[in-house]
Amino acid sequence: MARARQERAEITRQAILHGAAVAFDRAGFDGTSLSDVVRHAGVTKGALYFHFQSKEALARTLMDEQFQVSQDFPAIEDPGLQTAIDLTHAMAFGLRTNVRVRAGIRLVVEFGSFTRPDPAPYDTWIETCVSCLTPAQERGDVLPSLNVHDVSTFLVGAFTGIQVTSHVRTGREDLHGRVIDLWNLVLPGIVPADRIPQFDPAGSPECRAELALPA
Repeated sequence: MARARQERAEITRQAILHGAAVAFDRAGFDGTSLSDVVRHAGVTKGALYFHFQSKEALARTLMDEQFQVSQDFPAIEDPGLQTAIDLTHAMAFGLRTNVRVRAGIRLVVEFGSFTRPDPAPYDTWIETCVSCLTPAQERGDVLPSLNVHDVSTFLVGAFTGIQVTSHVRTGREDLHGRVIDLWNLVLPGIVPADRIPQFDPAGSPECRAELALPA
């Protein structure tokens, strides 16, 4: 009985998060009411308040979910520059196919505005990138003169701008192509010339296979 109740509670919680994601993705934080969330989730307000005390609590949970894109990162034995490339394509894929990722990223952008600045999500992605580029630099794949934290900060900012522009212009249909452009332009500036051919701006074969991207 207890397990059945727990399973029902988790199903309800996931329905609430999905409904919130749909609402936030369409209207943003300020344009979404809890009534909108309830309508999209198909639950009662009582059920919503049982799981989440406020609209901001819902938003924070969805913002945190974006990091599931990199959930397998700690298991990678030998992270490096190609890992960072693959992560940008994984995020691009999530933005194109997963409403919860899209909602989380939209909320990150909104909460990073001048009125409600919150650098935490950006800092988390920067540190993830640093964790890829540091070992890459140690084995000679990144120029020794570069500060990997500065490079990581640039990459996170560049990806953010690219995905917003892609969303506005094409509904993110061209996002993977724009990510490839990013890496084609960045690699010559951060990688020794003789090592550039080792890295694929379109993603590793494993990444492309997992995301069903063209070879």
